[in-house]
Amino acid sequence: MSLHKQKVEMKKKEIIRSAAKTLQEKGFHGTTMEEIAAQLLMTKGSLYHYFKNKEDLLYHCHKIILEISIKKIEEILETEQSNTNKIEAIIRFHINLAIEENAMFGLIDNPEHTFSKENFEKIRKRRSYYSRCIDKVIEQGVENGEFRNIDIKMSRFIILGSLNWIQQWYNPQGNRSPEEISEYFVNKLLQTLK
Repeated sequence: MSLHKQKVEMKKKEIIRSAAKTLQEKGFHGTTMEEIAAQLLMTKGSLYHYFKNKEDLLYHCHKIILEISIKKIEEILETEQSNTNKIEAIIRFHINLAIEENAMFGLIDNPEHTFSKENFEKIRKRRSYYSRCIDKVIEQGVENGEFRNIDIKMSRFIILGSLNWIQQWYNPQGNRSPEEISEYFVNKLLQTLK
């Protein structure tokens, strides 16, 4: 990738992260591109230079989170550690990403309500891939006796449902640190598998 393209991508990510905060506060349907541009101290025309519309902006939020998530889960899958340790690493990573990228992560729920068919299908495929990676770890853990003989899909629903709900209640000023939350979730979610 050329230096110019790298700079454009960095600028887009910067815009996305800032715009995500506005979208999170006002809601996708309650925010205009003009309001996002004003919040970013940009003209509406400048914003349209990077994104076709609000859906395109939201699509890129999803894309960034999924790219980060898939890269990390593939790294975890390639390690030689036990499936228990892989699930632990996935849980810790997912929680940290949800906390660090709070605004963007909060916008990636229910893509079927905000995307055109084409964008929804692209996102659905990437989300399905991430889910299958988790299924693979659970399945291998069942096969080698690390985990009980459990329903793999339902177990994944429990894990991802719990992790994704953190977005609804996490408060940076709360009395639990991200590390304490991760530790608690690792212990409780592993109990559903063992």
